[in-house]
Amino acid sequence: MSSPYGVLTLVCNTKAGNGGVGRCLPEVERLLTERELEYEVVRTQGRGHATLLTREALERDRRLIVAVGGDGTIHEVVNGLIADDKAVNPETRLGVVGAGTGCDFIKTFGIPSSPSHAVVHLDGHESFPIDIGKITFSENGQEVVRYFANVAEAGLGARVVERAARLPRFLGPTVYFFAFWTTVARHRPAQVQVDLMTRTYKGPMNNLVIANGQFFGGGMKIAPKAAPTDGVLDFQIEHASKREAIAVMPKVYKGQHVPHPDILEAKRVQASIESDPPLLIEADGEVLGFTPARFEVLRDAIHLKV
Repeated sequence: MSSPYGVLTLVCNTKAGNGGVGRCLPEVERLLTERELEYEVVRTQGRGHATLLTREALERDRRLIVAVGGDGTIHEVVNGLIADDKAVNPETRLGVVGAGTGCDFIKTFGIPSSPSHAVVHLDGHESFPIDIGKITFSENGQEVVRYFANVAEAGLGARVVERAARLPRFLGPTVYFFAFWTTVARHRPAQVQVDLMTRTYKGPMNNLVIANGQFFGGGMKIAPKAAPTDGVLDFQIEHASKREAIAVMPKVYKGQHVPHPDILEAKRVQASIESDPPLLIEADGEVLGFTPARFEVLRDAIHLKV
């Protein structure tokens, strides 16, 4: 059988997951061949390359772009699929074969974590529209826009992601757990102003979560009420004491950290943050820039192949 979307383009970061993506790729190719699905493999060579490869695939009129890797690969592919807040080609679908250090994005949709099982989801025409988050932030004095599929953070969480990138890859998904403990000891809250459109939070803050999907950080259910199809983003403003933040952290894995008196929750289409000092921002596990920043939802921005 052939795909109704034509030749599949597999965008692969073969070094992701301590080389795990490279090791699983032959099995993925074998299964695609068995299902008589035509495909091409394009391999990333460095940071940002997946975005460029996605744009090149769109120029060749490819209509099913498959991110093979973790959330970072998905992040870059999404930024290739969208330009000026809309899909470059509305007929193109995003496929995902989860691998790498962590692929939390697929957990919200129930897409199998096993790469061999995920190939089944690349058959047929089934897909549905999903929301995408947009971040406008500062970088070297310039305003920059990035898109994210899953979860973004400003504050402590971004520093944890930054620290995790320097830890040994053999830690796998637990790398975020260890990064938290090595980061929180030196953390100090910042004074922030978060504009939630209908209300404003002013005061100390440890972390701001902006969630489109439910899971991040190797399986933490950070936003149990989030849905990438509801047209809003889930915001969490965490302003607990350090002792309470440490106590709450284990509950995040089961999504039991909310509701909490020291976590302000809101569902919004847009919000912005100013802080003193500026806070680091991450999205989909990728460190970006600093606050001030604005976060918006792009409703039904792309279609996910399922």
